[in-house]
Amino acid sequence: MSPATSASARDRMPFGALLVLSMIGFTAITTELLPSGLLPQISAGLNVSEPVAGYLTAGYAAIIVATVIPAAMLLSRIPRHILLVALVLTFAISNALVGLVSNFGAALTARLVGGIAHGLLWTAMAPFVARIVPAHKVGKAMAIVFSGNSLGLAIGAPLGTALGAVIGWRASFLLLAGAGAVLAALAMWLLPGVRRVPDAPRPSLRKAIGQPGVKPVAIAWPLMLMAHFALFTFIAPFLREAGLPDYSITLSLTVLGFSGLVGIWIAGMTVDMRPRRSLLITTAVVVAAFLLLPLGGTTVPGAVVLMAVWGAAFGAIGIYNQSAILRAGKEYREAANGLTVLTIQLGITIGALYGAAALTTAGPLMVPVAAAVPVVVALVIMVTGRTHAYPPGPKESGHVAAEQRTVERDAADAPAAEAAGAAAEDVAARA
Repeated sequence: MSPATSASARDRMPFGALLVLSMIGFTAITTELLPSGLLPQISAGLNVSEPVAGYLTAGYAAIIVATVIPAAMLLSRIPRHILLVALVLTFAISNALVGLVSNFGAALTARLVGGIAHGLLWTAMAPFVARIVPAHKVGKAMAIVFSGNSLGLAIGAPLGTALGAVIGWRASFLLLAGAGAVLAALAMWLLPGVRRVPDAPRPSLRKAIGQPGVKPVAIAWPLMLMAHFALFTFIAPFLREAGLPDYSITLSLTVLGFSGLVGIWIAGMTVDMRPRRSLLITTAVVVAAFLLLPLGGTTVPGAVVLMAVWGAAFGAIGIYNQSAILRAGKEYREAANGLTVLTIQLGITIGALYGAAALTTAGPLMVPVAAAVPVVVALVIMVTGRTHAYPPGPKESGHVAAEQRTVERDAADAPAAEAAGAAAEDVAARA
């Protein structure tokens, strides 16, 4: 094989593997959200109240927070492609059991097993993607993979809810189980083998947190999720208070989901070359959209436009932050990524509580303004995290200057290093 052919092979994107991972993400998001849209049917089918049935969603999130880091550490030696296949199979088994069992306790246990797999999936997926694609195409690969998340929000959960109303809630879970089994088979076929590097450092959460850029990303990203879910959870009361018809609720949620895909596409084109500037712009856009919603969201066209801006910017922000945590974590990227999975789940949970507090104290129209506050805090962290957490990319002016300073510093240190080496050689010779 010629050098040119070899370089071309190394530069090739494994689109089959990326698409399978995207579909796995779609299935995971749909699995997580499906019970929320089917609570009346599930409560009747399992003979429990709707609040109790809601524990199928709340318990799912709680078990992720409790287990994601220790489980990731425990399974760190398993090859990533094997782990991913096993996790998809676990999803399939979990959904099949939920669809088949006759009592709530068994259904909740099955959901908890699925929640453990869910947390591990997001811990393993992004680092795996970073290892199977060329370094300069990681951002584009992330955009392909995480488009499944937006599709899950936009059509997966609503479609599952609609199917549940037609074929029954049990059949919806069994259908998801079948999809998971098919995806596991495709993953076995298409995911490339990635073995652990023999001299790679053992995953360490303490050492990951010690990397100077990890803590800012692990705080700023969950703040964005907190703001998003503070408003997303209570979008219906906001739209009703704004005087908009009920159909605007479904329309707005659909617009949010599909505009998120546009944002992911934009991020895929910019994250590798201009990550810092792009992230700062999109975060500022989210602040503007939230602050304008009480004024411009009182008509259907105005609300749809602002929802589209919010959705696109938020979809892009996820890709920028995912890239940032992998870069900041360096050789401890998997542990750093696991930390963000934990803090993101906390951000989502706190976001719903924060939105509820804003709803009861300030009223529905002020929920977007309240949601803008944590975004502003995140923006400050991003602006100040220029050196380690959110550095400039290869096509941003600060990147060249930073590289030049590094070269100059290394050059300045070279004589001292040479002198030290000479001194060491002299000591050795005397010994």
